Amino acid sequence: MRILAIETSCDETAAAVVENGRRARSNAIASQIEAHKLYGGVVPEIASRMHVEAICAVAGEALGAAGIALQEIDAIAATAAPGLVGALLVGLNYAKGLAYALGKPLIAVHHLRAHVAANYLSDSTLAPPFLCLIVSGGHTHIVEVLDYTTFRVVGRTRDDAAGEALDKTARLLGLPYPGGPHLDRLGRGGDPNAFRFPRPKVSGNPYDYSFSGLKTAALNQLRLKPESSLLNPDFAASFQYAVADYLCRNFLRAAADLGYRGLALAGGVCANSVLRAEMKARCEQQGLALHVPELAYCGDNAAMVAAQAYYEFRAGHLAGLDYNAAPSLSIEETL
Repeated sequence: MRILAIETSCDETAAAVVENGRRARSNAIASQIEAHKLYGGVVPEIASRMHVEAICAVAGEALGAAGIALQEIDAIAATAAPGLVGALLVGLNYAKGLAYALGKPLIAVHHLRAHVAANYLSDSTLAPPFLCLIVSGGHTHIVEVLDYTTFRVVGRTRDDAAGEALDKTARLLGLPYPGGPHLDRLGRGGDPNAFRFPRPKVSGNPYDYSFSGLKTAALNQLRLKPESSLLNPDFAASFQYAVADYLCRNFLRAAADLGYRGLALAGGVCANSVLRAEMKARCEQQGLALHVPELAYCGDNAAMVAAQAYYEFRAGHLAGLDYNAAPSLSIEETL
C-alpha cells in the first residue's frame, strides 16, 4: 500500500511516499529555518504562509523522487494534531483536496504517534508493545506503545519540554536558532562535569519531568560566571549531560517498574548525540533493547506520518472531508 503523506505541523513543509508503513520511497522537506532565524523562533503566521507557498512543489518532489504517479497512490495522509493550528490546516486541507480529487481515503495522523512510527522506518522488525520516550521542542512524554494505534502516557513534563530547555539555553549562550543542534556541536569535547545542574523531582508521579528549573539554573550560573556565556564547550556539555541524565533516569525507571525490555526513542531531541550515547550505554549495561530512528527521521518529516498512517488505515481510522485540525489533542486519543 502506497501512502502520500503531508506534514506541516510547525516550520517544515514535508511530503513523502511510503509503502506498507515500512519502506520510504521518498522524503522531501522544505525547511523554514532561515526565515525564522531573524526572530529567534517560529512565527506562526509566517510558517503558515510559507507552507502555502511550498506545499505543491514539495508534494511533487516527493512523487518524483518515488517514481510514482499521483494516480498510483492508494491513500492520502496528513498531520492533523498537535501543532500550530494555521500550519496544520494548510497541510490537512491540501490532503483533503487530493483525497477528494482522486477518490482516495484520507487519513488524519497524530504528530507524536508519527514520531514513534519513525522507528518502523529504521527497523523493520520493531513491533509493539514497547516503551517509548518522545522528546522534542514542544513535548516530553514516556509512552507505552501497546499496539500500533493504542498508546498510554505514563510520564510527561509538567512544564517545559526538553527540547525547549536545550534551545533556550543555547540562546543564553548566544548560539543561533535553532539552538539545540548548535549546542550539541559546541559541547563536543567539553567536560560534562564542569558545571552542576539539578535533576528536579515532581510530586505525584516518579516518571514526570520538570525542565523549567534546569533553564533557571543555567541562567543563574551564567549570571554568576558571565565568562561561561562566551561559547563555553564545558557549559554546553554539562547542560546537555544534565538533560540526558534526567531523561534516562526517569525513562529507565519506568521501564523497570512496568517490565519493558524493548525501548525506543522518538522526536527531534533524540538526534542529540549526548542523549543517544547515554541511553545506548545504559540500555547495554541493563541488557535492554533500544531502538532509535535514523537521524533523517528524528526531526519533523512526512515519512514518519505515512508510516503511522498505514497502521491507522489498517485499524479503520479514516477521516472525513469535514475533519478539522486539533492542535492540542493527546496521543492517547484517536483522530
